[in-house]
Parts: sequence; structure tokens; C-alpha cells
Amino acid sequence: MPEDRHHAVQASGRTPDLPPAPAYGHRSIAEVLTSAAASLGVEGFANTLGFPAASRVCVVLADGLGRNLLKQKSAHTPFLRSVLQAGQGDVPVWLDSAFPSTTAAALSSFGTGLPAGQHGMVGYDVLDPDQDKVVNLLGNWDPGVDPSAWQPFPTVFERIAGQVDVSTVSLSQFDGSPMTRAALRGGRFIPGTTAHARTAAAAEAMAAPGPSLMYFYVNDLDKAGHRYGCRSEQWEHQLEELDATVKRLNSTLPAGTTILLTADHGMLDVAEPQRIDFSTDSALVEGVRHTAGEPRMVHLYLEETHLSDGGAERLLAAWKARFGDRIWAFTRGEAVAGGLFGKDVRPAVEGRIGDVMIAARDAVALYDGRRMRPTAMEVVGQHGSLTKAEREVPLLCFTAEGRNRRRG
Repeated sequence: MPEDRHHAVQASGRTPDLPPAPAYGHRSIAEVLTSAAASLGVEGFANTLGFPAASRVCVVLADGLGRNLLKQKSAHTPFLRSVLQAGQGDVPVWLDSAFPSTTAAALSSFGTGLPAGQHGMVGYDVLDPDQDKVVNLLGNWDPGVDPSAWQPFPTVFERIAGQVDVSTVSLSQFDGSPMTRAALRGGRFIPGTTAHARTAAAAEAMAAPGPSLMYFYVNDLDKAGHRYGCRSEQWEHQLEELDATVKRLNSTLPAGTTILLTADHGMLDVAEPQRIDFSTDSALVEGVRHTAGEPRMVHLYLEETHLSDGGAERLLAAWKARFGDRIWAFTRGEAVAGGLFGKDVRPAVEGRIGDVMIAARDAVALYDGRRMRPTAMEVVGQHGSLTKAEREVPLLCFTAEGRNRRRG
């Protein structure tokens, strides 16, 4: 990114309007796999989260499971409730998601142990400065973007391969996907169509001798939340299925296996009237060349001419005039200085971040209707910002009792 462009975005004579940064390095999603590796005795990793020493660790990641939702819906999770009631010593019971609190960014922090300012997965879709186009970083990867070049750092799985057996249990569609290659590459991939098939495959894989680390991915909650909302019966049903899945893992994995349950982000419901097409207000897109991100964390990329003549400040003022305290509105420079993307942001990553950023702090979703499919505005459950509902995810830690014993 040209030096003058960076300085134009950084310059501001006002107090930055920022949400608190995630607790990177202390209590965030980025510390889960690194702490798990340390608990397995692998050198070069710090057990920041204080997991117990183990020879086997299974990390269950439930996409979209917010900490508050799990607490509020505990009547649907008798097994997980019994785990929480048993306590877990000094291991924290919740973590911060990454920023933005979206799967591409958070799973990349989980997989690499790095914040987004390093791994570069800074949104659902973002600007690729080399192509001057917005590219998707999740399920519709751009053919002009090499996943291993976009996210060049070795994953935790790659770093421990050869010392620990590493496996991923997930749906077959994620085997070798661009997102997997970018953020979760390394180890064996074990596909399974149903939850029962995946738990059976997990038990078989972890029964092998020697230390092992398993990543067990569950995406049904996130799907139900987006379609029906996280207060819906459908979401509650998937939460009950997750409870049953973890209970099966407790009884079928080798006794003594550390089981961890966490999530990449939380979620909240946005009512239809609050799903707003901001592109209909010309003041909110004045001088904007590209829009990207997600409806609760919008990246706005300005034309060069607007950056040089104070366009970023005018744009910020327009958004605040329209939405007031319903949003956080800040520049890239302010986000970087505030540590939202971690302590340091690589130069190659800076240009992927919006010149101006709009993060929802109320139950509102913000769309650029010029580039969104109409069905996008039908999404009920949303995430991406750093409200408590979106940023706080649970962390459960317990020891599997094995095939011959039952818990809960």
C-alpha cells in the first residue's frame, strides 16, 4: 500500500471509536491449539490456557456457539451442563474470538495461533489489492488467490507433525478446500457424513498408540442460526445434537483423553427491519471504491482522491450521523493502533483492511445491496462484530471417561 495512503487513513484529530481488542496471547481462540500442543509435551509451545498434561487431546469446535447462548440454553445440554458444574480448575471458561468475529478470521487464528494482522484472513470477503477486487475467503475462493501465499505461516498442525499424530474430523467437503489449505492444513483428514459416523471415526483414530491431537469440527449450529436464528427451535435442536455428540466422544474416546469444546464466534439475531441496505444513502458510499466484510463488520475502501482530501473523515461523520451509537466507526489506522488485528499487522495485510470500518454494536446488519444477492438479507443469525454475544465463546475442558463409563 502506498505510504501516503496509509498516512491518510491513519490521520485523525478525534478520539477513536473502537471496541475493545480481543485478548490475543492471553485468552483468545488463537491460544487453543498452541496450548493443546504444549499439554501434549511438544516443545516450542506455551500452555497459556493451562490445559492438563495429556497424551491425547480432542478439540471440538462448534461453529457459532456463543458463550451466552450456551449459558441461556443450558436446559438443552444436560451433558455439557454437568461438565460445567464439575469445574475445570484454572482453565478459563470462555475465550475471545478473533476480529472480525467471523469464521475465516477466527478459524485462521485457531489454526495458526496468530491474530488476523499476521495470518491475513481479515474478513469473510476483503479487497485483494493485487487484483483490485473483492475476494471471498470462505466458501467461494477466488481462483486468482493462492491460499498458501495469502496465509503463508505454518499451521499448528504442520508445526507438530512428526511429533504427534494430527487428524481433522469433519465433513468431506472441507477436505482440501481453500480455507482448509490456508488455515488448517496438515495432518490426516477423516471425513464423516453424519455426527455418529464422525464420532465413531474419531474413536477409532484416537485408539491408536502414541500421542495425538484431533480437531473435530461441527457446523450445524452456525447453519441453523443463519437460517432460522439462534433463538429458534431449529437452533436448539442442533444444540441438543452437539450435546449428544460430545457425550458420545466422552464415552468412546480412550479414557484420559482431554476433550476441549470451544467455538469460533458467537451470534445474535437481527430482525428483518434492521437489515439495512446502506447503499441507498449516497452519503454512506461517497468516494467508496469497494465494500466488503460482513453485514456486522463492513470494510469500506476509498478512492485515492477521497483519501487525500479528507474523505475518510467525512465518511465517518456520515455514518455516525446516520447510525449514532448503534455502530463503531473507525479508520484502518485506528484499528491497527488499537490492536484489533493484533499487536502487529504485516504490510502485505494492511491493504486488505478497509480504509474505513463500520462495526455493529446494536442488533443491526448493514448490506451493500448493489453487490449482495437478495437472499443475503434473509439471514437471521449474524456475527462479525465485537459485541459480547459475538466475541465471547465457551471453553470447556474435561477428561474422557472412556467406553466403559458414563457421565451425566
